Amino acid sequence: MPELIPVNILIADRSYRLKIEAADEETVRKTAALINDKITEFKTHFSGKDMQDYVSMALLWFTTEQTQSGIDKTKWETAASKLSALEKLVDKALSGGSDNP
Repeated sequence: MPELIPVNILIADRSYRLKIEAADEETVRKTAALINDKITEFKTHFSGKDMQDYVSMALLWFTTEQTQSGIDKTKWETAASKLSALEKLVDKALSGGSDNP
């Protein structure tokens, strides 16, 4: 089992002490920075809200981005599969239509 290291992460002016794998530290810190950037962006565009509103908006944005990335990946995988099938058909046609070269 990998050793966990303690890190302090600041999100929306609150500090969270986490224990994570050392290999994940950079990713966790970059994600926290992205969340804080989005919170700051929402504060700029939607003044008068409280911090919970900004955190909720950032959460919704982040989740939507992740969902869209998954949909895009599925589309690329489907396209790759179709291109592979098309390539096999072209190869077969170029070889004279037989299964033996």
